[in-house]
Amino acid sequence: MSSKPPIVISSLDLERIEALLERMPPAQAAQYEALRGELDRADVMEPVQIPADVVTMNSVVTFKDDDSGDELTITLVYPSGAGVPGTVSIFAPVGSALLGLKVGQPIEWPTPDGRRRQLRVLEIEYQPEASGDLHR
Repeated sequence: MSSKPPIVISSLDLERIEALLERMPPAQAAQYEALRGELDRADVMEPVQIPADVVTMNSVVTFKDDDSGDELTITLVYPSGAGVPGTVSIFAPVGSALLGLKVGQPIEWPTPDGRRRQLRVLEIEYQPEASGDLHR
């Protein structure tokens, strides 16, 4: 897969993620260049405009690793909410990959060990914007 799928991010999620990146020491922030690239290419919308089939922060999403066939359901969280079973930080490679994808969309993403995995969104069980939780 040579081109990345289009992604959509809410303006609120974008502001919060950029604020976290800006507070990091430069050496630490440099680890998240791939995430910055995703933010830069995203179509930014107001939370109320976000389609219900898009992965946003605090969404509960089921995705498939096309290489292994494994299906996982996680909640995409900010770093402060990570560490709880079933959560994945936006700063984890899989978290960065999932943000902004629509149900059915695949994306190829590098893993910490240097390999590439293709992830595909299967279902969004909960999305704050679709549930009216626009400031979560």
